[in-house]
Amino acid sequence: MELIADILLVAGALGSGLYCFVLSRRLKRFTDLEKGVGGAVRVLSSQAEELKRSLDSARDASDQSGVALKELTERAETVAQRLELMMASMHDVVPDDEEATESPIPEPETFVSEEQSQATSVPIIEEDAPAETQVKRPGGLTFLRHSRSEATT
Repeated sequence: MELIADILLVAGALGSGLYCFVLSRRLKRFTDLEKGVGGAVRVLSSQAEELKRSLDSARDASDQSGVALKELTERAETVAQRLELMMASMHDVVPDDEEATESPIPEPETFVSEEQSQATSVPIIEEDAPAETQVKRPGGLTFLRHSRSEATT
C-alpha cells in the first residue's frame, strides 16, 4: 500500500510540476511586450497619446473658428445697425412709382442753424401783407394765414 501511495504522490508532484511549467509559459506570453498584455498596454497608451494630440488640435481649431465667428458676428451686428439706420431714414423717402400717382411734392424745407432758430423764436407778422397774413416761424418757415372775411366771400 505504501508503494501505491508513493506512486500516486510522485504522479501528483509530476502533474503539478507540469501544470506550473504550462502556467509559467502562459504568464510569460501574457506579460510579453510584443504580443501580450504589455503590447496591448503599449498600443493603448500610444492610441491615447494620438487621441490627446488630435483633441488638442481640434480644440485649437475650434478656438480659431470661435474667434473668427465672433469677429464675423460683430461685423454683422454693425452692418445690421447701419441697415436699421438706413431703413429708418428711408421712411421719409417716397418711392418712384408713388411719385407719379401723388400730387407734386413741395420743395424741401431749408434747414437753419440752432443760432438762427433761437434768434427768430418769436413769430413775426409782416405788416405789409394785404388780405393774407404772413407769419414767420422759427427755422425760417413762412406760413400764410387767411383772414375769415375773405374766406366767407
